[in-house]
Amino acid sequence: MVLCSPALPDHVPAAALSVVRGAEHVYAAVGLPDTLRAALDAKPAPHPEELTRQSGVVLVASDAGDPGAAELIAEGATVIESPAPPLERAVEVMDRLRSPGGCPWDGSQTHESLRRYLVEETYELLEAIEDGDRTALREELGDVLLQVLFHARVAVEHESDAFDIDEVATQLVAKLVGRHPYLFTAAGRVDSAEQQQIAWEELKQQEKQRESLVDGVALGQPAAALAGKLGQRTGRAGVPFDLMPPGADDGSRLFRIAAAAARTGTDAEGSLRGVAKEFAARVRDAERAARAAGREPAELDADGWREFWPVSSA
Repeated sequence: MVLCSPALPDHVPAAALSVVRGAEHVYAAVGLPDTLRAALDAKPAPHPEELTRQSGVVLVASDAGDPGAAELIAEGATVIESPAPPLERAVEVMDRLRSPGGCPWDGSQTHESLRRYLVEETYELLEAIEDGDRTALREELGDVLLQVLFHARVAVEHESDAFDIDEVATQLVAKLVGRHPYLFTAAGRVDSAEQQQIAWEELKQQEKQRESLVDGVALGQPAAALAGKLGQRTGRAGVPFDLMPPGADDGSRLFRIAAAAARTGTDAEGSLRGVAKEFAARVRDAERAARAAGREPAELDADGWREFWPVSSA
């Protein structure tokens, strides 16, 4: 008895290939894809009782509830099945956690209560990328994926406009295909990353039917990233830089710096984070040096900090 995964209905488990090749009779259960049936040269399965009377039989099915499959399993036939793909298994686990009788904490969460965790996990992923920590990167990607699965599972329970992870994935595929017509249709070529980025934004504007070039900019993102995004969008649209906020206050000056950086291709948020992390590391170095000299960092004055401040390598 060979059970194909519903997620990969056209594929036979690798462990079953030698069994199928050595069988006297290979039968296909109802519902097995025609492409797989033809590839295996499998005949339509006879009545379940007839199956059990034959020897050297292999039944290939995609549903354990098929009458023939159920009969063979009841008779003690060896079952070879595909392990669930990890992503499918992750969805199953999330469903179990969220369902009645599952985890009380998981079951009590809402889109709103999960927001803080999405932000936290995203920043932890960003830190792993910045640190070049491949082990942490793998783990943090999983934590961000958990947030996607969690929100999609919560969405299933919405009283109106419910959707699930399959609909999320379907919409994503449609977006990726639609935003890359030169790869999936006969549309013209795109020869550079810059051309693709421009084409992506133009197609997004058309799809969303946006009235403003700043529609769709996430206003809740960190300020430096927000200023950079606005600078980038307006720069592409030809808005001159002299129309940036003209004030002499700190906010206006910071906005102009971030916007100008984005227009030259610099990630203002990333650059600022890099400098901030380097500064934090230097503070730690100074504290360690002070303690090594028998001084308590909390008691250092300005001259004390200067004494133990690490020499710049620049």
